[in-house]
Amino acid sequence: MTSVSLCMIVKNEEAVLGRCLACVAGFVDEIVIIDTGSTDRTKEVARQYTEKVYDFSWQDDFASARNFAFSKGRGEYLFWLDADDVILEGELEKLKELKVRLTAEKPDFVMLLYAVGFDEQGRPSFTFYRERLIRRCERAVWRGRVHEAVVPFGTIWKEEIVIEHRKEKAPDSGRNLRIFEKMRTDGESFGAREQYYYGKELYYHRRYKEAVRELENFLERPDGWKENKLDACRHLAKCRYGLSENGEAIKALFNGLQYGIPRPELCCDIGSWFLERQEFVEAAYWYRQALKNRKQGSTDGFIQEELRGYVPCLQLCVCYDRLGKKRLAEQFNRLAERFKPGTKACEHNRRYFEEGRK
Repeated sequence: MTSVSLCMIVKNEEAVLGRCLACVAGFVDEIVIIDTGSTDRTKEVARQYTEKVYDFSWQDDFASARNFAFSKGRGEYLFWLDADDVILEGELEKLKELKVRLTAEKPDFVMLLYAVGFDEQGRPSFTFYRERLIRRCERAVWRGRVHEAVVPFGTIWKEEIVIEHRKEKAPDSGRNLRIFEKMRTDGESFGAREQYYYGKELYYHRRYKEAVRELENFLERPDGWKENKLDACRHLAKCRYGLSENGEAIKALFNGLQYGIPRPELCCDIGSWFLERQEFVEAAYWYRQALKNRKQGSTDGFIQEELRGYVPCLQLCVCYDRLGKKRLAEQFNRLAERFKPGTKACEHNRRYFEEGRK
């Protein structure tokens, strides 16, 4: 049977590390824990699961820490998790089945779904594929001080197995921006991925003008990943809204249409632009496109489940109600409820339509 090494970097994760490590029982053959400076009981918790606990001096460089972790793994495949990740029982069974297939077919690179956002019922609402199992070789190298990644190589598999990122404490919201700005101060050149994420960090900190500059520069680069360029267009529009430049916002969104079949997320953004202007026919067109394309096109980028069903249906209910098409509006409200049962918005709309029939 193929051997799998779990290689983790941690710091002050005593509250969640045990939960994470307990999740992988029966799947991994080795656990490697790299501690980057904990001052709590993290290492004590780690040693309950493995003797392979190592110290690593933090250097504001996630790739360096992860590469050190990978260097300690001895399995045929290297597997990573963050301390606040969770694998549910059903997904763990899928992982065990995957391990059997790895033994027989031996791909180089396996990507799994990563759920990092959840709705009110705790269901994944924001997911994307990430490298997760990588054949141990000289090409299994992390790159990037922040938002580190391994460049895909060889035979690549995508599996619909979900790892859930269940945070228990507030992150250091300024850490990534500090690292990026230190890189810039030190004269380090930014790759396309780094410039994209730097622009997003500036947006998160409401430094919209600077974010616009970085995102526009990223979009001009020939080496940016298509899915990142599409997401950059969406964030560029958000920056323009923040600067009250709504006309420029729609230009940024339409610019995103060049990157393949329009993603539902982009269609909803465009629909929202028209809805704000009470241009209901145009808004309805784009929300319908979101529904039409919900299962089409690439799933490589960021997937927001609500924008692929519930939100476009709810907004179509609004559009058709304003257009005087009450029956059609009510139909879309019912459809929205199927996507997301029990919401207050759908319940409010239902009462509204019932009152209208009296």
